[in-house]
Amino acid sequence: MIHNLMAQISAIPMTQDPGVSPNSDGLPGLPALRHLVGALQTFSLVVCVAIFVVGVIAWAGGSINSNATYSGKGKWGCLISAVAAALVISAPSIIRFFSGIPIG
Repeated sequence: MIHNLMAQISAIPMTQDPGVSPNSDGLPGLPALRHLVGALQTFSLVVCVAIFVVGVIAWAGGSINSNATYSGKGKWGCLISAVAAALVISAPSIIRFFSGIPIG
């Protein structure tokens, strides 16, 4: 019984091609959308730098005043903003890697 069921399952094709593929001329305004996303990426990097600076100030102020809470929060702010900036910069490469679609 189980052998027969396994034979039936293995006979089912696992991949079916729907015949749809990404294209760059399917929608009007796609270049404008790409331009907008690039601007958002730049804005995100500027915000990451601002958060990093605030984190450094909190870290230094907490260290000078022996306030472990501010110092620790400043360290976390620096770390999180640096990781966020790395992800923002590498987002096109991450998407290209996982989708197999050439971008740009």
